[in-house]
Amino acid sequence: MTLDESLANAIKQDFNKADLNEQDRAMLDYASKLTLSPAKIQREDVEKLRQVGFDDTGILQINLIAAWFNYINRVADGLGVGRP
Repeated sequence: MTLDESLANAIKQDFNKADLNEQDRAMLDYASKLTLSPAKIQREDVEKLRQVGFDDTGILQINLIAAWFNYINRVADGLGVGRP
């Protein structure tokens, strides 16, 4: 979450090109992988989060929030929410 509108727009466009600190980049890399290819998550992905300063609680929060948004978006998509 940021109040920097230009950073928020850069993240929306492509977070890989956004000017992020190491912790934010690791968090978004993990959330992206969990979203796009969850079966490919490895212990090393979690360790990368620890290496940049996330503790077990922070890692769990990142995982739960990303998973919840993936779940609720799939529920909405499956019900046609927001489609004409």
